[in-house]
Amino acid sequence: MLRIDKLLANMGYGTRKEVKKLLKAGVVKVDGMTIKDAKTHVDPKAQVVTVWGEEVEYKPFIYLMMNKPKGVISATEDAVEETVVDLLEEEDRIFDPFPVGRLDKDTEGLLLLTNDGQLAHQLLSPKKHVPKIYEAIIDGEVTEDDVVAFQRGVVLDDGYETKPAELVVIRSGLRSDVRITITEGKFHQIKRMFQAVGKRVVYLKRIQMGPISLDETLEPGEYRELTDEEIALLKGEGKK
Repeated sequence: MLRIDKLLANMGYGTRKEVKKLLKAGVVKVDGMTIKDAKTHVDPKAQVVTVWGEEVEYKPFIYLMMNKPKGVISATEDAVEETVVDLLEEEDRIFDPFPVGRLDKDTEGLLLLTNDGQLAHQLLSPKKHVPKIYEAIIDGEVTEDDVVAFQRGVVLDDGYETKPAELVVIRSGLRSDVRITITEGKFHQIKRMFQAVGKRVVYLKRIQMGPISLDETLEPGEYRELTDEEIALLKGEGKK
């Protein structure tokens, strides 16, 4: 059950204030009955909601792309830390979206949020080998030996051997710029992979997950809904 004003705001009928004007105007009906109280609860799956006689098409799922900023954790709620869900507008939080996977607190970049559990499972399943691409700045010179080591898979501090990863050196020096592609999501994986070859990650940003690339117009902390084309790509229904 959703409040009628939240439902209409979510479905694009204006701000909460604008929706209340529609309700007062008597143009909103539920199962043929005029509704003027914004607090009225409706079941959009079972009841017919109309505005100006036009049926409201209820959208059960939400798909968001966020440029996650540093200092925010990839969780739905936390008693102490600010979460990525805290950055969402109320009309998006009402859908109860959750982050698809996680980015470390000090890592920024592409984070998908949705309430579509089936799609999230598909993207996170180890069997799917969904590639994730990161840009990083490394303290130390990244060498061809490191590239080969990543291709073979490196042994982490807990004895786990990673699957092959692609390491591309963009600029090598005392501080190296690199791009890494992995198909796993172990805890602090990239940081631990570089630790395994004697180096330290000082900056990390995810720029792509599967077929979806970060919208570079999004400032850290900003987000937008995925386009229909992007959703189709994620579900394997479109072509990139």
